[in-house]
Amino acid sequence: MKILLVEDEVQAGSHLRRGLVENGFAVDVASRNGAVAMARRARYDLFILDIKPGAPRLSNLLAIGGEAPVLLLTEESSALDELGPHPLAPCLLKPFGFSEFLNQVRRMLPWAGSGNPMVARIADLELDLERHRTTRGGRRVDLTPKEFLLLGFLVRNAGRVLSRSVIADQVWDINFDSHTNFVDVHIRRLRSKVDDPFANKLIHTVRGAGYVLEDRAAA
Repeated sequence: MKILLVEDEVQAGSHLRRGLVENGFAVDVASRNGAVAMARRARYDLFILDIKPGAPRLSNLLAIGGEAPVLLLTEESSALDELGPHPLAPCLLKPFGFSEFLNQVRRMLPWAGSGNPMVARIADLELDLERHRTTRGGRRVDLTPKEFLLLGFLVRNAGRVLSRSVIADQVWDINFDSHTNFVDVHIRRLRSKVDDPFANKLIHTVRGAGYVLEDRAAA
């Protein structure tokens, strides 16, 4: 999932973004004033909106988002009335624990409606997001914490071509240096565990663009 987090408080936005990225999500953070412009430039799978009483309405952002689900955050429930109606938008009342927040986000995953939202499956690859456990073809695959985050990021964005700069930013929170093979080395190590022992390869290189995780055998 690619998430747009709308949060005017820099420290709060940074804290939530870092926690989401560490759990494999792709996250952009925008202020209330910049959110609509960002939503026009990219497609997001989830909006997380921090709303406050007296703040400008975000109806334009919700209209641009179309069918994308929305998670609302607020310190005062009265702010919900000012936002305007949005069907089935859950709301977390501050203060809340990060685990509660993360569980709510996971329940809004694309695969959450058809099984356990803590388990992601593509072909015979399975990621248990709660226990940080990976299996393929029923066999345990031992990954380092960073390899699990990298694989989780690829799985959440299955079918999307991800550039090296996006991977570096979202998984390591660093700017990518095009003169290094930093990302390629980590992808190669991940492939050695997830793909090399199996006939059906899931992690593919898109020349000049980056990497994509998809089950091409099912196409």
